[in-house]
Amino acid sequence: MKKSEIIQIVVIASVLLGCIAVVVGKFSGPATGSVVDVKVPELSRQARKGEVVYNSRCSSCHGENGSGSKAGPPLVHDIYNPGHHSDEAFYRAVKMGVKQHHWPYGNMPPRPEVSTKEVTAIIDYMRELQEANGIVYRSHRM
Repeated sequence: MKKSEIIQIVVIASVLLGCIAVVVGKFSGPATGSVVDVKVPELSRQARKGEVVYNSRCSSCHGENGSGSKAGPPLVHDIYNPGHHSDEAFYRAVKMGVKQHHWPYGNMPPRPEVSTKEVTAIIDYMRELQEANGIVYRSHRM
């Protein structure tokens, strides 16, 4: 085999390995399985209650601390800032479900087992996490 052929094979193999690494990294996400990194602040009493409810009702899809997972989007993300998704949007999502629109995760089914009081606590938790991560009200413009 000529030296130029060996170099060509090495270059092609390197490119293929690089492409495979990119694809695996894109679909596997961070080692924790989360989509975004979330800074967790000192939480208020109400938000700590919401954390407990969130962990039992929501984290299996939306990830630890709202960081997202392969099953559902991160809630600690600017898309969910209060100017784009008000608190009412969270109440409706739990009550009626949500058709896929921002993310490729599919539809969210209604969650009738989650009470309005529990949703209120979850919202308090998410809003405190969002604020600690620089996600604040920004007017939504279409």
